Amino acid sequence: MKILYIDTSNSGMSGDMLLAGLLGLIENPDELVNELNEISKFISGIVNFKVNLAKVRRSGIEAYQLEVTINEKKDHRSTKTLKEALNAFMEEKKYSMNATNYANNVLDSLITAEADVHGKLAEEIHLHELSSIDTLLDILGVTRVLEILGVFRKEVEISISNLPLGGGTVKTAHGILPVPAPATSKIIENSGISVHFGPIDNELTTPTGAALLRNLTFTCEKPHMTVEKSSFSTGQKTFTNFPNLFRIFYGESLTNNLEKYIEKIEIIETDVDDVSGEVIGHLMKRLESENVLDVQIIPAWTKKRRPSNIIKVLCSPEHKFEIINILLDELGTLGVRFTTFDRVCVERIYENIEIEINGTNYPIRYKISYIKTLDQKQLVNIKPEYEDLNKISDLTGLSLKKVQMFAQEKLKYFYQKLIKEM
Repeated sequence: MKILYIDTSNSGMSGDMLLAGLLGLIENPDELVNELNEISKFISGIVNFKVNLAKVRRSGIEAYQLEVTINEKKDHRSTKTLKEALNAFMEEKKYSMNATNYANNVLDSLITAEADVHGKLAEEIHLHELSSIDTLLDILGVTRVLEILGVFRKEVEISISNLPLGGGTVKTAHGILPVPAPATSKIIENSGISVHFGPIDNELTTPTGAALLRNLTFTCEKPHMTVEKSSFSTGQKTFTNFPNLFRIFYGESLTNNLEKYIEKIEIIETDVDDVSGEVIGHLMKRLESENVLDVQIIPAWTKKRRPSNIIKVLCSPEHKFEIINILLDELGTLGVRFTTFDRVCVERIYENIEIEINGTNYPIRYKISYIKTLDQKQLVNIKPEYEDLNKISDLTGLSLKKVQMFAQEKLKYFYQKLIKEM
């Protein structure tokens, strides 16, 4: 599996920086630059438009930079005009369906953010700065490179670093506004992008840059990878004591298929040798309704030569103090141990069907667990749910063992179904 790691820790994110960095990863980037120079044919009001990929030195490092010359007669184009130009270009240049959807989603993110900020309908919004042809340039260029790299064929996983937003203020068509700009703030809402403010008082992440990231499928984890190619790029701004150097790495994943299933788990334990079985039974009943993944009662023997029990509870880390409080309250124990561990927890789905027993159909759920790789699902287990088996046993008067035998007959059906889906 290929990996694309987007490192914005020393730059922030703008559309032109992402595009310049991506161009540095592909063969013959000038061919794509020449194609992008044709965008002006698809939108009116352009007197002069020229794109060039240059190399400049920043902090002693050679980096790619987009040199864009624009002379426009219009700066308040409608959303309809921009969308028509975007799609006309992609249709002529034969962008794939997935690439076309991505580009439209990016533009829609910008339009929706502006509409939310100004409290207007999307079709009534004029994007001001974002209506310039360079917005189309960034979207179309980034989309094309991602397509070339195989992102839309799901051949590449994307990982992004923590994103600096900057600080201070920025000058816009609506006056001086705080950083991040309102549209940027809207775009990063519920995006899953990990951000921080600063480290300098200037706009480091633009609405277009944020929209380009938001509409990708990504993780915020640092990847394990071999680097086949890397690229540095920079924007138009220069800062004191901040390099403004964007980095992007492309290579092969070293991640095992199971690594993506790693999650944190809390193990909480306490020893009790002075409470009755009734108290422990009541505790287990109470824990059933709490945020608990599992409870174990383990017989033990203390140093005082008395029989005891180890109460062991598994839960998510965010619920540990809630569970500890219950243990203290119910058991009167003087101490509780807790430790955070990693665990591998594979994917699972539930299938609902019916099984026939003596002429009557009974609903039952089957839990199917599997490991998902790039192009298939690796089956781990297929198992009928115990609660459903137990309910059917009560309804039919059959033993649980006999109900299990009826349920087993459906395992072949689910296995064959899963094989077809692979």
